[in-house]
Amino acid sequence: MSRAAGSTPSALETPSGKGAGDENFPVGSRLLPVALRPLVMAFSAFVRAADDVADNPVLAPADKIARLERFARALTGSEADAAALPKAAALRASLRTTGVSPRHALDLLAAFTQDATRLRYRDWEDLLGYCALSARPVGRYLLDLHGQPAALYALSDPLCDALQVLNHLQDCRDDYRQLDRVYLPLDRLAAAGIGVEELGRAQASPALRRVLDDTLAGVDQLLRAAAGLPRALTSRRLAAEAAVILAIAQHLAALLRRRDPLAGRVELSRAALMPCGLRGLARLLWPWPGMAR
Repeated sequence: MSRAAGSTPSALETPSGKGAGDENFPVGSRLLPVALRPLVMAFSAFVRAADDVADNPVLAPADKIARLERFARALTGSEADAAALPKAAALRASLRTTGVSPRHALDLLAAFTQDATRLRYRDWEDLLGYCALSARPVGRYLLDLHGQPAALYALSDPLCDALQVLNHLQDCRDDYRQLDRVYLPLDRLAAAGIGVEELGRAQASPALRRVLDDTLAGVDQLLRAAAGLPRALTSRRLAAEAAVILAIAQHLAALLRRRDPLAGRVELSRAALMPCGLRGLARLLWPWPGMAR
C-alpha cells in the first residue's frame, strides 16, 4: 500500500518505506473507477501506516498498542485526535463523504494490535479467525465503497483470507526471524513432528514442505469458494479487479508449491503479472446483462 498524496509521516508513524509496488495485488489500480481511486488510496495509506507500526521490530508491544490506539481515536474521536495523524484525518474525511463505516478500518487496527502480542496460532480455524480481522475488512470496504450488497461478503471473505495466508507463506521465514511471529498452524507443525524453529533454516525440510503444501490446499479451497465473486458484482470495474486478483492468487499459490519460501521470497515477477491479469480478465463474460460501469 502506498503513502497518500501530500501526506507526511507523523511522529506516531514508523514508515517501512513500502509502497504499492511492494504489494502482491493491485491497490487502487486503474481497473477501479477514477473517482474512487483516491478514496481507496486514502484507506490503503492509513492501513499501511498502522501495519508498519505493528510490524516494527524495534518498538515494544506496549508502545505499538499505544500508537495503534491513537490511530483508532484519530479515526473516530475528536478532530484534535485526527490532527496528529494526517493519514487518519484523510480517511476520516473520506468515510464521512462516502458514508462507508469506519468498522472495517477499526477491525484492521484490532488485527494489528493482536500482532503486537500474539505470535502463534493453534490451528486453521484460529488462523482464519485472525484473517477475519486482518484481511476480510479490506474486501468489505471495497464492496461498500462500490455500493455492492453486504451479501457478497460471503464471496469476498474467502478471497481475502486466501490472500492473507499466501502473504504469510511468502513471509514465513522473515516473520519468524525478525518478529518471532508464526502464522503456520501449530497443530500442523506438531503433526509433522517439527517445531517453529524449522522456519529459521536455510531451506524447508521435507516435513515443513508437507505443512506448506497442506496450508496451500486450504488456500485452494478458499479460492474455489471465492471464484464466483467477479460475476456476482454489479460494478464492472470492481469485477475486473476481482478477476485479476483471483488469477494472481492462483498463480502465486502454484508458485509457492514449486519454490521454497525459506530459500528466498517467492513472488510474481513484473513480467508474469500482466499475462496473469489478462487471464483473469479473459474469464469474465464482459460485458454481460445487469453490469454497471
